[in-house]
Amino acid sequence: MNQEEDINKNLELNKVYLGNCIEVMKTFPQNSIACCITDPPYNYEFIGHKWSDSEVQRRTERVKDSKTMVKNIPYGSGLAGGVRNARWYERNRNNDLDYMKWCQLWTDQLFRICKAGAPVAVFNSNRSIAHVQIALENSGFYTRDVLVYRRNSGIPRGLNLEKKLEKMGHQDASKWNGWHSAFRNEWEAVVIVQKPLINNYWETIQKTHVGVFKTVNNDGSFQSNIFENLSKKDKSENYSHCTVKPLGLIKKIIDTLVPVHEKNIVFDPFSGSGTTLVAAQELGFDYVGIEIEENYIPIINQRLDESKNNILSNPTLF
Repeated sequence: MNQEEDINKNLELNKVYLGNCIEVMKTFPQNSIACCITDPPYNYEFIGHKWSDSEVQRRTERVKDSKTMVKNIPYGSGLAGGVRNARWYERNRNNDLDYMKWCQLWTDQLFRICKAGAPVAVFNSNRSIAHVQIALENSGFYTRDVLVYRRNSGIPRGLNLEKKLEKMGHQDASKWNGWHSAFRNEWEAVVIVQKPLINNYWETIQKTHVGVFKTVNNDGSFQSNIFENLSKKDKSENYSHCTVKPLGLIKKIIDTLVPVHEKNIVFDPFSGSGTTLVAAQELGFDYVGIEIEENYIPIINQRLDESKNNILSNPTLF
């Protein structure tokens, strides 16, 4: 039995596995995945690894009726507030170290199951993308680039010093007009890493069917590492999940990273609402997903069923 026959026997394709991805990936055959595109919990969402639907709902409810401009993103870890003393910075640093340790638990398993030359695209915040990148590199991946996913709009976050001083009754509040503690945030980072090649690109492609990127667009332009004008979601993408990525964006990333081949499997270990899996299906790829939160599995399967029905009834659209 050759390696690809063994993969097909031991890995059930076009399925969403329920469970902790670190443990589920241990059951997958090595060198089986052609591409991974995933959106794991970000560091500011990371509290003792308790990333569950109930925790999302608890933190989202805390800001639902508040004045904050961000309603769909779970309330932060609690490390953002407080006095900026030595203990505050120590807690932040320890949180970063815990996050990197957790990341490497799943990146180690991901490295094992990826084929040589397989690209991996991981979304994260611009503040913590380096922590994920370090974990991926420690697991054996080679960094290729960091893409900028530019959203259609952004909002200011952090402290408005003038408003803060006004509340304090400070007489010099107006002198600090325009001064804030953070920039307007309108982009997310997507780190692109790759499992090492087999000697060179051509030898790798012949053996594993991956390794290079499609960087020339339909209009003949060369794709930059800034992905924009792909953020708009239609009504069909309003699912009960707080961080749904636009389907068009994920389809563009898959189309860029994965050559079309019957043996190429697209994988997402943090499937969430299932966008990566739906995008893979609509582009004609087999897929495998893992999701730890049982409440999200029906959402994913519903989206996949709807997508499959659309493909069958309108094959020219995909």
